[in-house]
Amino acid sequence: MKTVIYYFTGTGNSLAAARKIAAALKDCDLVPIASLKDTPGTIVPAADRAGIVCPVYDAGLPVIVKEFAERLDIGAVPYAFAIVTMGGMGVSALHQLNTILVQGCRKKLDAAFAVSMPGNFPPLAIPPAGEKKDEILRKADADLAAIAVAIQKGQPVPPGFSPFSSLMRILLYPPFARNVHGMSSSFSVEDTCTGCGTCAKVCPVKNIVMEKDRPVWQQTCELCCACLHFCPAEAIQLSLMRGSKGRGRYRHPDLTIDDMKAQRGEKSGTTP
Repeated sequence: MKTVIYYFTGTGNSLAAARKIAAALKDCDLVPIASLKDTPGTIVPAADRAGIVCPVYDAGLPVIVKEFAERLDIGAVPYAFAIVTMGGMGVSALHQLNTILVQGCRKKLDAAFAVSMPGNFPPLAIPPAGEKKDEILRKADADLAAIAVAIQKGQPVPPGFSPFSSLMRILLYPPFARNVHGMSSSFSVEDTCTGCGTCAKVCPVKNIVMEKDRPVWQQTCELCCACLHFCPAEAIQLSLMRGSKGRGRYRHPDLTIDDMKAQRGEKSGTTP
């Protein structure tokens, strides 16, 4: 049975989840949503199963995923599923996705899952580290193994009921979606920057260019914070809320720069 999984990731949690599901399902293609950003027209999966795996931003979908879902036609797909990875709440993102799909192609998700993984937005909360991080990842792996079984069996799984998450999306998501591309102005770089260009390499939407060995943010930011977390010198800061200075960094232990370049549709090499 052929499966296609569309994914978006900033710090690796969603890619790790997508890979675990793909490994369990066997005949599965992983397609980065960012690589389809500039592809015009409707996207019709040629598969028996189609899934979306992505993180939760402000109790909703990343804007790039929202826009992708609005172009996705799963009407002829026998089984459609979605998995959101989250550091806190996020079931409301699955309801948002369902609404988009019903409005667009008159088919809702057959199964929808939410998986807790390490939170990684330092201005809001310090990312977990050490054993605490490892325990969250072990629990996520167990949850994903169970999810893979449900998908293999074609089980119907409706999104969970979470009134508070839905309320947070109503309050937080509209301003986030309106302003996210301009969030570039909230990033800054300190003098400890080495000019290595890692930030530009890992940005999934190519929003960063290097000028005079310093990153310059453009106007297509998705606030995935890949630049923040990958910077080897921790020279990149984010001024929102509590800020990011001294508040830790996180990326999934399996995520590499090559993974992020592949998400952009670029060939990988051997960069850790």
